[in-house]
Amino acid sequence: MRSVALSPASREESLRRLAEDELDVLVIGAGVVGAGSALDAATRGLSVGLVEARDFASGTSSRSSKLIHGGLRYLEMLDFGLVAEALKERGLLIQHLAPHLVKPVAFLYPLQHRGWERLYAGSGVALYDAMSRLSGRAGVPLHKHLTRKGARRLAPSLRKDALVGALHYYDAQVDDARHTVFLARTAAAYGAHVASRVRVVELLREGERVTGARVRDLESDTTFDIRARQVVNATGVWTDETQSLGGQRGQFSVRASKGVHLVVPKDRIRSEVGLILRTEKSVLFVIPWGRHWIIGTTDTDWALDKSHPAASQADIDYLLEHVNRVLEVPLTRADVVGVYAGLRPLLEGESDATSKLSREHAVGHPAPGLVVVAGGKYTTYRVMAKDAVDEAVYGLDTQLDRRVPDSVTQDVPLLGAEGYHALWNNRHLLARQAGLHDVWIEHLLNRYGSLVHELLALVEGDPSLGEPLTGAADYLRVEAVYAASHEGARHLDDVLTRRTRISIETFDRGVGAAAEVAELVGDVLGWSAEQRALEIEHYRARVEAERESQQMPDDETADAARLGAADVVPLS
Repeated sequence: MRSVALSPASREESLRRLAEDELDVLVIGAGVVGAGSALDAATRGLSVGLVEARDFASGTSSRSSKLIHGGLRYLEMLDFGLVAEALKERGLLIQHLAPHLVKPVAFLYPLQHRGWERLYAGSGVALYDAMSRLSGRAGVPLHKHLTRKGARRLAPSLRKDALVGALHYYDAQVDDARHTVFLARTAAAYGAHVASRVRVVELLREGERVTGARVRDLESDTTFDIRARQVVNATGVWTDETQSLGGQRGQFSVRASKGVHLVVPKDRIRSEVGLILRTEKSVLFVIPWGRHWIIGTTDTDWALDKSHPAASQADIDYLLEHVNRVLEVPLTRADVVGVYAGLRPLLEGESDATSKLSREHAVGHPAPGLVVVAGGKYTTYRVMAKDAVDEAVYGLDTQLDRRVPDSVTQDVPLLGAEGYHALWNNRHLLARQAGLHDVWIEHLLNRYGSLVHELLALVEGDPSLGEPLTGAADYLRVEAVYAASHEGARHLDDVLTRRTRISIETFDRGVGAAAEVAELVGDVLGWSAEQRALEIEHYRARVEAERESQQMPDDETADAARLGAADVVPLS
């Protein structure tokens, strides 16, 4: 498939087409479900627009646990259909749709009781494995039973009295923000007009029918109308607010649940595998993440600022307390490199008219021309997108008597997937040809797949781009350039927080890399010296506000501290 760059020039062209053309489908919100919906619609031959008020994946879809999993805990709830659906999607992503981005990851489930717990938990994990194989796409090895000695051989940091044995099983993980950007880029490759920093300010109507949206380009501060036969509201925790722009109440409501994660260096926990631990409320994951661990998550109601949910001192202490129950050497706040908080959209108050397609997500058609999709989990984004576009297609059929093909996204690999395995097998040769160490080629292949050639071409043109970033040595300079030239990054925060994970993987939260990245990105985006300074100042203020919020005792004070930094970078 031909790659399409989300470049500054392509954004201008997309804005022009969005203003001039009448679309079949306009998708609002470029999280994983919105980007997936745009790809689903575009691959059915529909004309599609995708707009996002901030950056791609800037909400929930960059702040998840970064797991692609069936959800072991749903088996306890007897929700076998949801688990089977998620396991099928997990296999599709690992084996076919995004093998460069989605990788198997091993976990230990420590057992604390002899006899009955091994039988009970082991039966659940065996069913989990069986369901993944029945889907026809497992993609991960089978589980194993381990003694305490065997478990501590894999995870020496576990306290001896914290387990009597363990189960060793597999799920998968993904860099959620990068995957979402790849969805948007793949949708663009199939003809979708994609633009970030475009905020919907009103839903347009003719009588009862929604006919498009009035939007504001936040980069130029201009307003224009987008005409569309069907509008898909895929705005997650902002669903209610987006629905209100059309002057009507929705068929269902979405409430936000906050999940907080900590990032700690790999050497703080000696283990070859991740951990899944039971808590009094749910489960706690310790997830391998490159040279770090991700520890999470919490699950608490959140009714404050949705753009930047804040992690409080209480959240951090909760996670440290629970993980320390099983560790020989306890973690302290000084071990925490990064903290991030996200909001999960939970459904409540569905009406009888809502088409509830699983316990986890719902699709509604509250007005002619308007489709709403909400709820769900990251792993099943493709199913949610298909269901949303099916509803839009139904609207097109009844409105225009137009026949549209069924969804084909289960057979559409994302950009970078095709040829990935062959390139991985040839990575040593590729490294010699590029003049880079094998480790860097592996790093690039697992972030860009077969699009690696686009980055290597930039390095060939400017060898200095093959050097690591100052203050963030896990990334190359070329990745900052590529983020702005090909991946739709518009601001410094986009690069440090979502195209890379520098903001949560360095003790200074990326402040030390900010100036260099601003220079590299500014050259692509044509920033003035004043704009570069503004970008750095804005980023530093954001980091300071986040650090302050994490010292606050509760949600209210943490939210107030986080709001001390501006949301939008001004343009000079």
